[in-house]
Amino acid sequence: MSQFIESIKVEDQEVFLLDLHQKRVNQTFAHFGKEGSIDLAKIFKHLEHDEDGMYKLRVSYDLDKKIRTQMIPYAIPEIQDFQLVENNSFDYSFKFEDRKELEKMKMKSKAEEIIIVKNNHITDTSFSNLLFQKGKDWFTPTTYLLNGVQRQNLLKQKKIKETEITLQNLKQFSHFQLINAMNDFDDMFIYPIDRIINLPGNEEYLDL
Repeated sequence: MSQFIESIKVEDQEVFLLDLHQKRVNQTFAHFGKEGSIDLAKIFKHLEHDEDGMYKLRVSYDLDKKIRTQMIPYAIPEIQDFQLVENNSFDYSFKFEDRKELEKMKMKSKAEEIIIVKNNHITDTSFSNLLFQKGKDWFTPTTYLLNGVQRQNLLKQKKIKETEITLQNLKQFSHFQLINAMNDFDDMFIYPIDRIINLPGNEEYLDL
């Protein structure tokens, strides 16, 4: 049976974006035709956790409502380089625990992290959504693989906008950053666009 996962930010004993995580869990159960859901607020309440600092609450669950939880200390990673990797068939519309396909793409690449290109369009990294800067504005690709909770949150707050980002217009953006449930818009490292080692136009685009 498929396992699903939610990674939830807990900082100084406060839990973040829980409503959006809960909505995603509910949608997963509904999509696969299962009654009910699991209650993330209740799971958090019953955890024995009284430590300050930043943690990732990892909730792994299946459609029979078997749950495993882990509370993992978290620091935002700084990544040295990125590589565009093409995969037109990859589907990650639900947050499956199985990441074999993602790991395989990373193993084949020559950079620390990958940016997945699907049908010529920029999507996500192996663990985050993406934002790209043009002038003072930040944009996120309309062609995400997973509509992450932080992405939804920032769009709702109008801090970012959606746009079509392709191999052809990627160089129009000056910088990019990674966002996910653990990493807010204001927390992240901001990378210059040429941190992507195979940026189209700089050198031959690598088709893996």
